[in-house]
Amino acid sequence: LHICYCHTPMRYACDLTFDYLNNSKLGKGIPGIFTRYLLHRLREWDVISANRVDYFIANSQHTARRIWRCYRREAEVIYPPVDVEKFPFKSQKQDFYLTVCRLVSYKKISLIVEAFNQLRRDLIVIGTGEELNKLRHLAKSNVKIMGWQPEEVVTKYMSEAKGFIYAACEDFGMALVEAQACGTPVIAYGVGGATETVLDMRKYPDSATGLLFSEQTEKALIEAVEKFENSQAYFQTEIIRKHAYKFSPEVFQNSYLNFVENCYEEFKSAGI
Repeated sequence: LHICYCHTPMRYACDLTFDYLNNSKLGKGIPGIFTRYLLHRLREWDVISANRVDYFIANSQHTARRIWRCYRREAEVIYPPVDVEKFPFKSQKQDFYLTVCRLVSYKKISLIVEAFNQLRRDLIVIGTGEELNKLRHLAKSNVKIMGWQPEEVVTKYMSEAKGFIYAACEDFGMALVEAQACGTPVIAYGVGGATETVLDMRKYPDSATGLLFSEQTEKALIEAVEKFENSQAYFQTEIIRKHAYKFSPEVFQNSYLNFVENCYEEFKSAGI
């Protein structure tokens, strides 16, 4: 019996090949031809390997759709666990925004920095990666690029921030749930896992945990932050933290074990 918990199909070899090639130095000329050939062979191997799986589990509806697109296989959705209890909760927030992630191009941190350069509101960026120096040169005085920080520093800022900013399309997005575990509302690009983990204030006015914006542009993010600033009454820190418990280890364990048991019974009854 082979059960696969899939966090994402191979992005650069499956449905997002051209995005990766366009954002790298390997998409043009002789290197581009060679890279495309290697990715094609890797994609063939990946599909063959996927056919050996009896049951798929996806970490979100977004990932389940990508599994279908890449492998033509159905997947059960079981959200990954976030240990809510380890995140400090503070009901009183300070007047700054936060983003935490790897500093690579597809995370769109430069977009966030440029937007806050224009907003002139305080932003803290935590993380390291290939764009670290570029972002430090880009940031104005209201944007603090802190680089890598230990977990206790990350959770401290996460619990104190007025809002958590995220501009990437993620298959799930653990950081979004971690911020909510701190009682911190989220402003995120409304595609992918964010649509499943964040309760947008326009759709859930009585239980909002954040605000989603529809385009990966500075203008869309600026408008979202300005709307967020004028809508503070929608966001209750206790409600936000309570929502995070829907992704707790206990919920994950129960869902996962129930699914595995059902798969085993079905597998056994098939006499394989």
